[in-house]
Amino acid sequence: MAGGIFEKAKFRIAGDRGLLVEYGETIDPGVNQKVRSMTMVVEKNMPDGIKEVIPTYRSILVLYDPAVTTPTVLQEKLTAMEERLSGIDIPPPKVVDIPVCYGGEFGPDIDYVAESHGLSVKEVVRIHSEPEYLIYMVGFTPGFPFLGGLSEKLHTPRLETPRTSVPAGSVGIANNQTGIYPITSPGGWQLIGRTPLRLFSPERVNPFLYQAGDRIRFKPISSEEYDRLAKEGGE
Repeated sequence: MAGGIFEKAKFRIAGDRGLLVEYGETIDPGVNQKVRSMTMVVEKNMPDGIKEVIPTYRSILVLYDPAVTTPTVLQEKLTAMEERLSGIDIPPPKVVDIPVCYGGEFGPDIDYVAESHGLSVKEVVRIHSEPEYLIYMVGFTPGFPFLGGLSEKLHTPRLETPRTSVPAGSVGIANNQTGIYPITSPGGWQLIGRTPLRLFSPERVNPFLYQAGDRIRFKPISSEEYDRLAKEGGE
């Protein structure tokens, strides 16, 4: 194992219908790239019995029909597929700009984040909006992107007591991660801003604005710009 990346996948039973395929021990771009490559191979050459392939930060959960196949058979087939990873070209990531109005009613926790790190609110906004964030995985709620690359200067623990309702579009921080709530839902992340964009819209041809492997770039906007974009429908 080099840099937290397994040379070969490790397989673990996950219930009576799941097989977990692990590629590393850490949240790492190299591990995630291997997860994405393997997911593409499996989805294009779906072995008999596999019902669903779910990629995560560092592993893939393979759900299967136990009446059709077994973990032993799947492990053999997946191991053979893994040998073809070197020949897989991953499409270049799409960069999605997400306008965010930071602070105020949209970011009720931004003052706490700033004070925790001896920063001003302006510095929090600047540091948070500087990187392009890799989307490691999408989940929790439809379209929730778990993003890698948050500066250590902003690592902040979750709330001790989660909120029962977080508005759709809220941008938050939890430990070493940042992400966006696509729909109104409970949540315990520190809220620092909000986007007027509709990140999940089931009536669109493509309900999501991004997918795992894409990158997100936050663009600070004023409250006036937020209102304008919201009135336009947040598309």
